[in-house]
Amino acid sequence: MAAPPYGGSTRDSAEDYSAAATVVHFDPPLPLLRAPVPSPAPAEPPVLAFRDAASWRAAWDAAEASLVSQCETGARSGCSITASRKCRPPWWKGLFGAAPTDYQERERCEEQEMAACLEAAKEACIMFAKGKCMTPFRDARIASEGLLENTEFDVWAAGGDKAPATPLAPQNNHHMFSPAPGMTSYKGSDLLDSLSSSKDEKNSAG
Repeated sequence: MAAPPYGGSTRDSAEDYSAAATVVHFDPPLPLLRAPVPSPAPAEPPVLAFRDAASWRAAWDAAEASLVSQCETGARSGCSITASRKCRPPWWKGLFGAAPTDYQERERCEEQEMAACLEAAKEACIMFAKGKCMTPFRDARIASEGLLENTEFDVWAAGGDKAPATPLAPQNNHHMFSPAPGMTSYKGSDLLDSLSSSKDEKNSAG
């Protein structure tokens, strides 16, 4: 076999063009979060809707969990800086011949300040995530029951240990809401309002 025109051996050339050297592997595509369904308004283009109330709720939980995680990651950096500033000795202390800095005491101070700061940040991050997710998921559309049973799409995994996004978020009772006949989809707010009404009726009956 003739040597490659650009120099080098034939063996080196074969290795350069092998599948291992030339094939680029891509991550598998993400599963669909929503699918198109006919618009509830006539002559309007299709709208994107969740498969059902369960996938809508799972997406809400996952979005909140992601926002809380990102918020807490940023808060750790801020709390670290705050704790260091609060616990360092004042600049003028060294001017009067004071005793050397007690680094063990400073470490304990920083740990206490860090813990208090992170606890406050955790509550703030949860409220921030709830505020950011409430409006988009109330406005999101959910396909009417059975409309998307034959489509193959999944929602991305929700946070397993996370509390529900809202006390009215549907769990096993998400089928209690029935949209008007002929409706292809309904808003998340319709489902939440229905759950809220059912809860009020139960409280009144009790």
